[in-house]
Amino acid sequence: MTPADLESDAARLRETMTRSLAEAGVLADPAWRQAVEQVPRHRFVPGFYLPADERDAHGLTVWEPVTAELDHGRWLAAAYSDTTIITQFDGDEPNWKQPAVRHGGAPTSSSTLPSLIVRMWADADVREGHTVLEIGTGTGYSTALACERLGSVGVTSIEVDPHRMETAASSLYACGYTPTLAVADGLYGYWPEAKFDRTVAACSFRAVPPALIDQTQPGGKILLTLSGWLYGYARVLLTVAEDGTAEGPLLPGTVSFMSARSHAAPAFGNPVHWAACLPERSRTARHSPERITSATEDAFHLRFLAQCAVPDTQMTEVGDVVHLVDVVTGSAATLTPGDSGWVVREGGSVELWDRIERVLDAYDAADRPGPETFILRVDEDGQYLRHPQMAGLPLPRP
Repeated sequence: MTPADLESDAARLRETMTRSLAEAGVLADPAWRQAVEQVPRHRFVPGFYLPADERDAHGLTVWEPVTAELDHGRWLAAAYSDTTIITQFDGDEPNWKQPAVRHGGAPTSSSTLPSLIVRMWADADVREGHTVLEIGTGTGYSTALACERLGSVGVTSIEVDPHRMETAASSLYACGYTPTLAVADGLYGYWPEAKFDRTVAACSFRAVPPALIDQTQPGGKILLTLSGWLYGYARVLLTVAEDGTAEGPLLPGTVSFMSARSHAAPAFGNPVHWAACLPERSRTARHSPERITSATEDAFHLRFLAQCAVPDTQMTEVGDVVHLVDVVTGSAATLTPGDSGWVVREGGSVELWDRIERVLDAYDAADRPGPETFILRVDEDGQYLRHPQMAGLPLPRP
């Protein structure tokens, strides 16, 4: 295939993707539609992984490498699908000249699905003349859309992984985009270009990094995904006040992002060892763990609220038993299904499932309020999620 044929095919697929996003209501702003029409996503994803149809013998996902050389049609079609494309696992930069199949692994970089990228920029109310900080350059595709919409001068993008940044910078410059780029930890923002009108993060944080508030103009907005070690997620849109406080609502919908690397959950060893240290006494659970683990929007939201009550807790399943482990306090709990419901055993200085159940009780008593009814406030006293019918839930100290 000649370069001219490639660009022709890419333009056709890009037009189809743009039309599909517009029909789905994603591109209501003509300026963002024009950006999606113009930015060649395939130039930002020379190699990536797609999951195979079946898992391996150990139950692990088989990730197949996709490049133009391996399968040109599959590569180009995936590049112009509204799909998140995984480009890195476990922080290891692949050799795309000789890529290998992967079995399992934790994704650490990706090209986010285009509809979500546009949704994020739109939710942050990004407009002409704004200066923006993007946290998590990744492949550079999202950065390119911002440059196309705003012009390169107003866009700053930072990435903690130097290899990812090198690849993204090459793609951006080759396409004619010249934003300010830096290898930096999003936890600390980027002071040389501050202050910003808008900050948008393509990774998640356990709490709002204070530096991001300090680096935002009064009246400016910060769009973040909050997450934690229970893998509960919520998006928040904060507005920064003159006095340096920030406040804003949680946004509706279910969105998850990879954690900022400095906020990733620690290893906790073998959960069975933790369970062996628990006292024999037990009780019947008031709530099933399925309240926070099922694949529903309600459970997705509830898991984030529960996480606020036990921010240092992680959860895993071994057979039918659900394990909760807190490596900070040394506390643990197990939930085991029984004939009369779930049986709870708890030990340590914090009764983990009891704390979660108190949140579930309050949530039910408040008539199960949605995310958009909660307000996050950040001030000198800390970070608190507030609701008129529930007690405040603190976020971890950043």
